[in-house]
Amino acid sequence: MAKPNYSFEKRQREIAKKKKQDEKAAKKQSAKDAANPPAEPGRDPGASHTP
Repeated sequence: MAKPNYSFEKRQREIAKKKKQDEKAAKKQSAKDAANPPAEPGRDPGASHTP
């Protein structure tokens, strides 16, 4: 019987964990972008409307 390659299994778990974290971060970022639409170009959001 072949001996198990634990380092390969560990690497596969690490890759899966990283992929899951990246997907979660991307989902979180898209939710953040949807909640805060980008400001209009050419306008300063902190500027007042008085002349």
